[in-house]
Amino acid sequence: MSIIKVGIIGYGLSGAVFHAPLISRLKEFELYKIASSNPDKVHKDYPETLVVASPDALINDPQVDLVVVCAPNTSHFSLTSQALNAGKHVVLEKPFVNRLEEGEELIRLAAENKCILSVYQNRRWDGDFLTIKKLIESDVLGEIYTYESHFDRFRLEVGNKWREQALEGSGILFDLGAHLIDQALQLFGKPQTIWADAFPQRPGATTIDYFHLILGYERLRVILHSGTINKKPGPRFQVHGTKGSYIKYGLDPQEDALKRGMRPGDSGWGKESSELYGELFTGAGELTLSGKIETLPGSYEAFYNVIYTALTDGTPPPVTAQEALEVIKFIQLAGQSSREKQVLLVD
Repeated sequence: MSIIKVGIIGYGLSGAVFHAPLISRLKEFELYKIASSNPDKVHKDYPETLVVASPDALINDPQVDLVVVCAPNTSHFSLTSQALNAGKHVVLEKPFVNRLEEGEELIRLAAENKCILSVYQNRRWDGDFLTIKKLIESDVLGEIYTYESHFDRFRLEVGNKWREQALEGSGILFDLGAHLIDQALQLFGKPQTIWADAFPQRPGATTIDYFHLILGYERLRVILHSGTINKKPGPRFQVHGTKGSYIKYGLDPQEDALKRGMRPGDSGWGKESSELYGELFTGAGELTLSGKIETLPGSYEAFYNVIYTALTDGTPPPVTAQEALEVIKFIQLAGQSSREKQVLLVD
């Protein structure tokens, strides 16, 4: 399996922006087939790639080694279980599944069929998150007492796409919340408690478009927040510890770069402009020193580099299905906490 033949199910934002450009640029992979109802759109971008109308035609193709599921959340479980039962390795867009029992069943099927199953938590490879991870691991900030992460947007009108409809797995808690929760669990592990406020805030909204979560650890509090009525976004990250603070504005540039046609390996790929560098505040006593910290380069392609090693050498995938299932557990706990209006102990 020197060259991995990849089939992508779905060619909307996820397939067209976050997966196909990375796969097509890496020499270890061949973007072999895409299941899409819009073949003209696919062939405009990838003239040599085969296009089929149905996922079945892709999953049942013996040439396909790896299936990438970029379909709506409502079909994650059915398409992934079908692919695993066909003996295909699977990369699944986040969120993993809509319910815990679905994730447990997919993990069982992957083991039974000896297939790799991974979930695309790409924001583990955001440059700002990598920078924070390095600052924490190197003890520059000391013991962390507060970690706050936001995804702030301004979208007054409720859209007609599936993510904003009253469907299982829709809404920003499953969408952006999956990223924020995964990042927090990677940095700090499992919390002891969770409190959440999550609801449809905009007039006409039928699914969650606002959430505020607090994960409790001993003295540390992790605050995860997202809303759709933020004309002027605040900091993306605020991290406060016994030795200093780190404040960061702006979003990782890779998504916008991919939309503009940039690819991994292009000049400037993954690098953030200096005006968006985060600021580090340190010092002793009344003396406070501050300075900009260069953001580490982001690297979404690193996910697929590790997928290749997992497929060829049997090493763990970059995001295990069990890690992704923990994210779903906390999304469900957040929903329960918000409905019951109480702090929940994490079992």
